[in-house]
Amino acid sequence: MIKLKRAYDAPSPQDGRRVLVDRIWPRGVSRDSAEIDEWMKEIAPSDDLRKWFGHDPALWDEFRARYFAELDEEPELVAQLREWADGHALTLVYGARDTEHNNALALKQYLQR
Repeated sequence: MIKLKRAYDAPSPQDGRRVLVDRIWPRGVSRDSAEIDEWMKEIAPSDDLRKWFGHDPALWDEFRARYFAELDEEPELVAQLREWADGHALTLVYGARDTEHNNALALKQYLQR
């Protein structure tokens, strides 16, 4: 089971393994309070893609396509996330304000296809 949660939301026991999937640590969140089990910077969109997207909902479909292409190049990281999610709770943690257009949501969609 794969869940999503903003880094600014309180952790809970139901989260299972908490994996931060952003390249940059969320502003104003201490490492202790975040209770992150893993920080997978490498699974996040490239800096160029992240800057191009800029969380513009109009670019969402193209962002997902480009991000999926980047994920295709990281089979070991993708396999690790799938393994952690297999029969266990896995929470992808992200810092974006937009809960409907962010890399964690796109990553979840990629992992579940």
